[in-house]
This record gives sequence, structure tokens and C-alpha cells, in this order.
Amino acid sequence: MASRSVNRATLIGNLGKDPELRYTSSGVAVASFSLATNESWKDPDGNIQERTQWHNIVAWRKLAEICGEFLKKGSKVYVEGRLQYRNYDDKNGVKRYVTEIVIDEMVMLDSKGGAPPSEPASSHIQETSTEKSDDLPF
Repeated sequence: MASRSVNRATLIGNLGKDPELRYTSSGVAVASFSLATNESWKDPDGNIQERTQWHNIVAWRKLAEICGEFLKKGSKVYVEGRLQYRNYDDKNGVKRYVTEIVIDEMVMLDSKGGAPPSEPASSHIQETSTEKSDDLPF
């Protein structure tokens, strides 16, 4: 019997920049953006400390187009997807490593992101993606 595994990431955070929408050579939409999550705690002296983590987010197809159209810097969103690791050689031939979350669900949590007037700000969008990372346009 094969062992089962899970690769799932769930985040709620704010966009650090507007999504960048591109299309692969075969015409498939892909959007990328950064998402900030915050954590806070009290240190031993009772002072509140904060830390921000930045996450690279990638969406494909219709979900990518929706992200590109309705999300803006500062938008609060819920995203769910899988962790993906990849590497590439930059223009100077230096190998770069990237960790990203390829999302298949996104919920806009505020109207700041420009939710369509006919839909509530908490619109739930789900996408099934089987796109291979080799087709990334960046």
C-alpha cells in the first residue's frame, strides 16, 4: 500500500504589490504576486514583537485572470494551494532557487481589492491547475 502525502498551504494576508499577469507561449494566463503574513508575540520582557513573512504566490488560467483584474496592492485575501520549489539560471548564469505557493483557491476578504460590483467582497474562486512549472514565462 502506497503511503499518502499532503502538500497544502493556507494563508490569509495582504498583497505586497499588484499581481503581475502574463501569458505563456501557448496562451495560458499566469499571475504572480507577493503576500505578507504577520505574526506577533510578547517577548520575555512583555514587549510586543512583530514579524512579517513574505510569500510568492502563483495562480494559473482563469484564477490568474481574476487575480490580475480584481486584486491590488494591500488587498486582504485568503489563498490555498500547494508548495512548489523550482530553480532557474538568472541572466548572469547564477542559479536561483524559488519557493512559491501555486494557488487553486482564492477568497477576496475586503472590497479594497476591487471586487466586482455584482459579487460580494468575499467571492470564493476555485481553480484546478495541472500546469507544469516548466511553462512559466519568467
